[in-house]
Amino acid sequence: MPDLSSFPIAARWPAKHPNRIQLYSLNTPNGVKASIMLEETGLPYEPHLVDIMKNESHTPEFLSLNPNGKIPAIIDPDGPGGQPLGLFESGAILMYLADKSGKFISADPAQRWETIQWVFFQMASIGPMFGQVGFFNKFAGKEYADKRPLERYVAESKRLLGVLDTQLDGRDWIMGDEYSIADIATLGWVNNLITFYEARDIVEYDSFRNVVAWLERGLARPAVQRGLKIPGRG
Repeated sequence: MPDLSSFPIAARWPAKHPNRIQLYSLNTPNGVKASIMLEETGLPYEPHLVDIMKNESHTPEFLSLNPNGKIPAIIDPDGPGGQPLGLFESGAILMYLADKSGKFISADPAQRWETIQWVFFQMASIGPMFGQVGFFNKFAGKEYADKRPLERYVAESKRLLGVLDTQLDGRDWIMGDEYSIADIATLGWVNNLITFYEARDIVEYDSFRNVVAWLERGLARPAVQRGLKIPGRG
């Protein structure tokens, strides 16, 4: 039986199944990247709810695994060389799980790197910009009298949706015929933009027809539907 005692986070969130991948997360757009990927691959895992609204991601135990204090994070008890491995950053987790499972990333070197570049596109652009739209459209930022920040982030989000829409022209998935970690990285953020962030109209989402069809295909996947709810607050 794997020994996770060297990880302080395992004391606060004890593992009932220490032989499974331990997921510390919440079903936010970043968090669901890991849960969707785990559901899609079928890798055995155990989810632990880290309630960011209660600042649980800034507890000493969580910070011992991710010093940046952000979800998701994982421990793989059967990491490289059979040794436990802790990881944070959702993009790194996606790439690690893709390699571990041999799924959702091409073995062809060129195709692999093209996939990774679209994961980075989500990490560097879509996530930060859509998050700012959420802040200024729905949360505290909506009370700001100066609407220029919202206008700036809406304009940039529309531009990014246009980039994605162009990439999806004539394709089912970001990389073409094959569903990949590029899709898994991005689905939750686009879905969140038009649902939780209530920004469908202001970003003119329905004008990006390729994106609309792509999101519908993604949401039709049973593993995506399961992953979007894991781990939820109940």
